[in-house]
Amino acid sequence: QIQTEAGEFLNPPCPNGFGAKRAEEGLHGEIYRGLRFPAFPAAVCSGVFMATSKRQSQAEFRRVSVKAQSRVRVCVRLRPGVGTGQGQDAPCVRGVDSHSLEILNWRNEMETMKYRFDAFYGEKSAQNDIYMGSVQPVLRHLLEGQNASILAYGPTGAGKTHTMLGSPDQPGVIPRALRDLLQMTRNASRNEWKYSISMSYLEIYQEKVLDLLEPSLHDLPIREDRNHHILVPGLTQKEITSFSDFENLFLPASANRTVASTQLNQRSSRSHAVLLVWVSQTQNWPPYARRAAKLCLIDLAGSEDNRRTGNKGLRLKESGAINTSLFVLSKVVDALNQGLPRVPYRDSKLTRLLQDSLGGTAHSVIIANIAPEKRYYFDTLTSLNFAAKSKQVVNKPFIHETLPDMAAAKRPCADSTDADPEAKRPCLEEDHRTEMEEKPLSSLIPLANLEPAVAQRILRLEALEKEHARAGSQGLPLLNTPRKERQGLVKQLEETQQKLKVRLFLFLP
Repeated sequence: QIQTEAGEFLNPPCPNGFGAKRAEEGLHGEIYRGLRFPAFPAAVCSGVFMATSKRQSQAEFRRVSVKAQSRVRVCVRLRPGVGTGQGQDAPCVRGVDSHSLEILNWRNEMETMKYRFDAFYGEKSAQNDIYMGSVQPVLRHLLEGQNASILAYGPTGAGKTHTMLGSPDQPGVIPRALRDLLQMTRNASRNEWKYSISMSYLEIYQEKVLDLLEPSLHDLPIREDRNHHILVPGLTQKEITSFSDFENLFLPASANRTVASTQLNQRSSRSHAVLLVWVSQTQNWPPYARRAAKLCLIDLAGSEDNRRTGNKGLRLKESGAINTSLFVLSKVVDALNQGLPRVPYRDSKLTRLLQDSLGGTAHSVIIANIAPEKRYYFDTLTSLNFAAKSKQVVNKPFIHETLPDMAAAKRPCADSTDADPEAKRPCLEEDHRTEMEEKPLSSLIPLANLEPAVAQRILRLEALEKEHARAGSQGLPLLNTPRKERQGLVKQLEETQQKLKVRLFLFLP
C-alpha cells in the first residue's frame, strides 16, 4: 500500500450530552418541500460561554480571543453505488475504519492509496450519523459569539445536495441544524443573554451573487467592513423565531436556485448556494454587551468533466464558471498551507464569501462527498486530495463582541418615573459636579481683597470665556475671522491666564 496522508485527528467529546439517546417525543409530522416527514428532536446544548468585560467609556468592537486555534475539520462521505457493479460501475473506493479509506492506484491497480480524515462515513451511513458526528458539535460555538461554517464539496452526482438538504424521510444538515439552533437559543435565553436569529439565502451563478429570498437579476456586491467582516450589501435578511418560519422562507427560496439536467445528473446544481444564519445576542445586565455570530451552510456546485456531462451552450458556460471558482478555492487552500503572503480570496466571488471559513475566524467543517464507481475515479481522487489539503488549514476564531457607549447614557435618579423618559435627570452627585464645574472664577475668589487691576482682569477673562463658549455653541463663528486675528485672541487669552495665576499667587493670603 501507498500511504499518502498520515496523522490521526479524533473528534473531541461533545459537551452537555451531544450524541445522547434521542427522546421519544416530537413524532408529529413537519412539512418539507411540500411533503410530510417525521420530525427529529433537537439535542440541546445548555452550556453558554460567558465572557465578562470591564465597563468601557465608549462604544467599541472587541475581539475576545479563544485560547486554542481551530483546524478545519474534514469528513468524507461515500454515497451508495449505482448500476450493475461491473465494468465502469465497479467500486474503486472502500472504507477501512471510521477515519480511513483507500482508493485504487490508477498507475497500478494492485496497489491502493490510503487517506485518513477526521471521520469517514460509508455507504450505509445515515443522515443523522453525519449530522451528529461532525456538524452538531460546532453549533455550540455560535452561542459563544463565534462563527461557524459547514461546506459540502465534491463532484457532480456525488450527493452534496442530498447531504445538505436531504429528503422528506431523511432531512439533511440544513434543516437539522436550524431546528437544533432554534431550540438551543430558546433554552439559553433564560440565562444571561437574549438571542435572536435571522437568515439570508443567496446563490453564486456565473460569478454573480443573486438573492434567493427576493429573486432579481441584480448582482450584489461583496464588501469587507473595518472589522474585517465579509458583508453583502442589499441582501435580504429575515428574522425567524420558529422552524415553521424557516420553512416558509427557505422552501420557496430553494425553488429559485438554478438547476438543470446533464448526462450525469438529472437535477444538477448550476450554482453555489449559501445559507447565512445570524445569531445575535444581547446581555441582560451591565455592561449590556452585544455579540453576533454567523453560520454559513454552503452547498457547492460539483466540478464537471464536460466530456462526460455532454454540456453545450449555456450549460458549458455554467460548467466553466463552476470549475473556475473551484480551482480558485483549491488555490486558496494551497496558499494557506504554504504560508504565502497573498491569499487569492478576491479572485472569485465564492472564495471572497468564504474568507471567514478558510484561514479566517470560523469553526469550519468540510464534508467531501465522493462516488464509489470507477467512472468517477479521477473526480473522486481530486476530491480526496482537496480534502487532504484542507485539513491542514488553521483558523483563528474569536468572540465577536461590541460594548455600548456607557458614558453617553447618564444614570437616572431613583425617584425618576418612566412616564417621561426625556424628563429623567441625572443623580445628585452629577448635578453637584456640574454645578462646581460651571461656577465662575469671580464667585470663588473674594474680589474685594484684590487689587483693582487684578479684579478687572479676572472679570475680563470671564467675559472672554463666556463669549468663546457662546461662539462654540452657535457653530464657532470665531472661525470666520481671519487667521492672524484668531491667533492673536488665543495668545492674548493665554497671556491673561498666566498673569492671573502669578497675581493670585502673590496677593492672596
